[in-house]
Amino acid sequence: MSLLATAAPLRIGPLTLDVPVVLAPMAGITNTAFRRLCREYGAGLYVSEMITSRALVERTPESMRLIRHHESETPRSIQLYGVDPATIRRAITMLVAEDRADHIDLNFGCPVPKVTRKGGGAALPWKLDLFREIVEAAVDAAGPLPLTVKMRKGIDADHLTYLEAGRIAEGAGVASIALHARTASEFYSGHADWSAIAKLKETVTSVPVLGNGDIWSAEDALRMVDETGADGVVVGRGCLGKPWLFGDLAAAFTDGVARSSDGTVAEPTLGEVAAAFRRHAELLVEFFESEERACRDIRKHVAWYFKGYTVGGELRAALAMSSSLGEIDELLATLDGDQPYPGEPAEGQRGRAGTPKTPSLPDRWLESRELGAAHRADVAAAELHHSGG
Repeated sequence: MSLLATAAPLRIGPLTLDVPVVLAPMAGITNTAFRRLCREYGAGLYVSEMITSRALVERTPESMRLIRHHESETPRSIQLYGVDPATIRRAITMLVAEDRADHIDLNFGCPVPKVTRKGGGAALPWKLDLFREIVEAAVDAAGPLPLTVKMRKGIDADHLTYLEAGRIAEGAGVASIALHARTASEFYSGHADWSAIAKLKETVTSVPVLGNGDIWSAEDALRMVDETGADGVVVGRGCLGKPWLFGDLAAAFTDGVARSSDGTVAEPTLGEVAAAFRRHAELLVEFFESEERACRDIRKHVAWYFKGYTVGGELRAALAMSSSLGEIDELLATLDGDQPYPGEPAEGQRGRAGTPKTPSLPDRWLESRELGAAHRADVAAAELHHSGG
């Protein structure tokens, strides 16, 4: 059933996306290899893994590797994380001066304790002055490059930040705002509150608002846009082990329907899934410049790719222990390539949902919406600790 008219192109500053779909940054997932694989199935904006601004300024080997793009990737999109306006400004200035990106996104949505306990990610917009300083500095440093932000509803149900942060970001001149419709305390549990996306869309009127959360299929994407008025969607866990989802989304937003009799929705045989898995591994070898490291990295994708298919536990375990493309080829050759798409068992949620939890925050973080001298010192110190990318 048609849910909306053919979608208009999504304009993010000077960028025009024929399909209003963005691949969400996911740590350890959205490297060059996975982005290239997804691009082979459909159009959109494909964002890098979250990169720490301090590590980038210090040009650590890992951060410099993570910002590399294959020549086929255009536009080039990089997401940065940081808690210090000066450091973020320096990182973006470097990216612009060295022509390393066409689009930069700032992370204000990460719920992981090691990030929020330093006042970063989803915790940061609570401090309105710090949030404003960072976004204004980033927009200024980006110059002609579109600077966007991705955030959550807030810290928890009693400490929502998204509407105020949306107004500040819009006023600072960002090119678009994406909202993951959960709080940090919800992590990835429960159901995303799409009504929050609608509220943000009503609040922010001069730049595109994108919705994120619980998009497991093209039908979900169309329904989100229909229910919220969002200008586009951001897809995260729904594409794990399912890169062809971007082909489904392209067809859906082009035709205005999510399913049709002409095969616009991918229903891959086991052989086609195996081929995608093998292509992913091959691209990882190129990215890591190491077959052994690539084979270690592809292991976490095994369960996602073969979700719902009849693939024995021993074979799955063997794939998750393989150390070369040759071993992978031998194992995949034992599969029944003609096994049809299993339908519902292959659909739905992917990745760990987790359970609600109390966010880790700096001491007395919630006592004021302003940063204050003590927390400003904490933030400065936090920038000295980084993950190397």
